[in-house]
Amino acid sequence: MSDTQFRHGKKRFYDNTKFPRGFAKSGDFTLAEEEILTLYGDTMLGLESGEIVPDNSEEKHFVKVLENPGKAKTKLERIWLKYIQLARGRKRFHTLNGRNKPEATEDYSDDSVLVEED
Repeated sequence: MSDTQFRHGKKRFYDNTKFPRGFAKSGDFTLAEEEILTLYGDTMLGLESGEIVPDNSEEKHFVKVLENPGKAKTKLERIWLKYIQLARGRKRFHTLNGRNKPEATEDYSDDSVLVEED
């Protein structure tokens, strides 16, 4: 991503609490997305928290996108929004059991069966 004005982070970005094995090994990010997060994630986190002031138009737009995610244009912005959703949003949990209980239950116990004898 050499065509971007976005600053590289001062250090490589990792999230060992939510993605302890790395972004790509989590299955949620591609290798290219992992590379972008590790290179630019420190800067994006600083811009989001207000620790870093935007230097150029691309970084200013990034800060606006954080307030209004529908305006995301660049790959950096979309990947950071994806990271926020996965790291800070609720995890989806799928189960085989339904949430609703059956309305009527029938009794199929042995003593309710009538047997006719000759």
